[in-house]
Amino acid sequence: MGWILVSYLIIFQSLLHFSSYHCLSCNPDDKSVLLQFKNSVAVVGLSTSLGPCGLYSQKTASWNNETDCCGWNGVRCDSELGHVIGLDLSCSPLKGELLGPNSSIFKLSHLQQLNLLSGDLDGSPIHSAIGDLVSLTDLTLYYLRISGDVPSTISHFSKLEHLDLTVESLDSTARLDSYTWNRLINNATNLREIFLRGVDMSSVGESSLSLLTNLSSTLLSVHLTDTKLQGTWPTDIFRLPNLQEIRIVVNENLTGELPNSNWTTPLRSLFIYQTNFSGNIPDSIAHLKSLKSLSLFESNFDGFIPPSLFDLTHLYLLHLSDNKLVGPIPAQITKLSKLSILDLSGNMLNGSIPLGCYSLPSLSIVDLTNNQLTGSIGEFSTNSLKILKLSNNKLEGNFPNSIFHLQSLVRLNLSSLKLDGVVYFHRFSNLTELQDLDLSNNSFLNVNFENNVDYTLLNLSFLYLSSCNVSSFPNFSAPHLIDLDISHNIIHGSFPKRFQENLLLFWNKISYIDLSFNKLQGRLPILPNGIQYFSMSNNELSGDISSALCNASTLSILNLASNNFSGLIPQCLATFPSLWALDLQDNNLYGSIPDNFSEGNAFKTLKLNGNHLKGPLPQTLNHCTKLEVLDLGNNDIEDTFPSWLETLPTLQVLSLQSNKFHGNITSLGTKLSFPRLRIFDISNNNFTGPLPTSYIVNFKEMMNVDHNQTGSTYLSNRGTYNDSIVLVMKGEKRELTRIFTTWIVIDLSNRAVIQ
Repeated sequence: MGWILVSYLIIFQSLLHFSSYHCLSCNPDDKSVLLQFKNSVAVVGLSTSLGPCGLYSQKTASWNNETDCCGWNGVRCDSELGHVIGLDLSCSPLKGELLGPNSSIFKLSHLQQLNLLSGDLDGSPIHSAIGDLVSLTDLTLYYLRISGDVPSTISHFSKLEHLDLTVESLDSTARLDSYTWNRLINNATNLREIFLRGVDMSSVGESSLSLLTNLSSTLLSVHLTDTKLQGTWPTDIFRLPNLQEIRIVVNENLTGELPNSNWTTPLRSLFIYQTNFSGNIPDSIAHLKSLKSLSLFESNFDGFIPPSLFDLTHLYLLHLSDNKLVGPIPAQITKLSKLSILDLSGNMLNGSIPLGCYSLPSLSIVDLTNNQLTGSIGEFSTNSLKILKLSNNKLEGNFPNSIFHLQSLVRLNLSSLKLDGVVYFHRFSNLTELQDLDLSNNSFLNVNFENNVDYTLLNLSFLYLSSCNVSSFPNFSAPHLIDLDISHNIIHGSFPKRFQENLLLFWNKISYIDLSFNKLQGRLPILPNGIQYFSMSNNELSGDISSALCNASTLSILNLASNNFSGLIPQCLATFPSLWALDLQDNNLYGSIPDNFSEGNAFKTLKLNGNHLKGPLPQTLNHCTKLEVLDLGNNDIEDTFPSWLETLPTLQVLSLQSNKFHGNITSLGTKLSFPRLRIFDISNNNFTGPLPTSYIVNFKEMMNVDHNQTGSTYLSNRGTYNDSIVLVMKGEKRELTRIFTTWIVIDLSNRAVIQ
């Protein structure tokens, strides 16, 4: 009898649930509005993840005229009258009439929650009719690509508690002016959370921002990201009594300071980065007993790290990188038993690393790069470490053996230090999670690859061992290798068979190889298709450049300079679609320059100097409209002056020195001849006659040099390749390994021009 009674109870409860659901009938007018909305939009697929959505869903697919709209996906109804009060389409990216003048959403007068994720690429303003939704308490418009002013009618939302307006700023010019901001903050007295991203708030000044202090009883979170705020941030906002989260990020022109006193809020997360905030990190920060995340990077904070900061024992994230902090890392850091992420990189910190850092039990990320830390690296006794970066410091001593026991380690960067001793590379195979290893620029270190040991680094993708006394080729398996840099070492002899096998059979993802500045001999290896960067400069390779190189059509940079290559330049190199730097200087190449440079090519740097190339110059060089550096010096090119090069819009360096050019120098008479030229070297040729005055007049870039410029001061400063040039100074040849953008050179010496 007992089980029969239980069964009846279950059936009775089911009937109650079923009948209660059907007693709640969707308001027919609201249902009609939703169907109209569905017909006016389309669900679009996005190739990249936006925000919190792991998987996207077509929520509107369940909407049809045969079912009750209160049961539709993403729809929530009032329990008494069946009015639609919630519309959540957060993970269903839409395109179409979302919030434009004809949007049916504005007719849902009882709506309290509106959550949209847009995939609309067109960009359009939000219509002022949105202000009709006066019952809204939650408005989330995520990744909308909108333009124009946010309508002032949003200030009608007097019941609003949550505002999230995240704009795809690359495609949009959405603006929120001070008038709309002021009215919104004054009317929405229940606001708890404000999230604005990608919205232009440049007209919202300090007095308008100060209105946030009127929300002292409600405000919990303020996130203002990439909003173009400028002026000074009101310090009193930090002191709001209920504030738990504040993020002021990517606002480069916004100044401000942290409170020096009376700072006892329940703040849990404080993020201020990529701003112009300055001043010290005050001792008052120790009063934030609930603080878990502190991120103050890429600003102008200076002074010492206050030891009192480490009286916040709940702290698990401390990110203070790229400021102007000085002094030692306080020893009190050992109090932070919950600390998981520590990033103090890019400052001027000195002294040794506190010993307690090596045993913090929860530490998973440590980044202390680009400081002035001294002493040796201690032995780690934690098993949680995943990322360890200590590069560009003054640390010295033996390589710490405890690193080989960090089983969770994914990334290790100990480059540009003064480490010494022998590191047997096979020991890294114990670190099964390791993906990124950088030991480069440790001139006292000896990284040893034993030829008779075979091992696998299954997850290794990036290996940088430049300038650390490697004497033989890496002897290991790494099926996921992407970058390999073993340049500036003492590797000699020919390429081992296994290296060629790895290139063609096993390194399927390899895109970057730098073997420059070694003593390698023999012929050039066959490169796989898919590789983008290959540098073999300053070795002792010989033979011709095989046509097999034509298979590597994905190359962006090919540097084979300063070897003993002979033979012809493969014609295919002029047709590679992505090749922007080709450096074959200082070899024994002969024949002519390829004459098939394709239109729309990517060439920025073409260096063929120091060979035995003969002329004439191919006129297809004028297809290289992105060319910045053309160095053909020290060859046997015989031709007249290539006046047709004067139309190249970005050419900054032209060197034709020490060839067999002859005849008068004539100009095409274009309006702007050589408009960006900085270095013009036609010395040691057989030119006659004067240099056209139009060239001198049109060398505009030479006349407008800014010697006080900030930012990059080198030509082609792209990280992976630096342009160089050989110039004659005071009768002596000098190789300038980098070209300053402020240099102006005109060399017409040794019969370059006869007046």
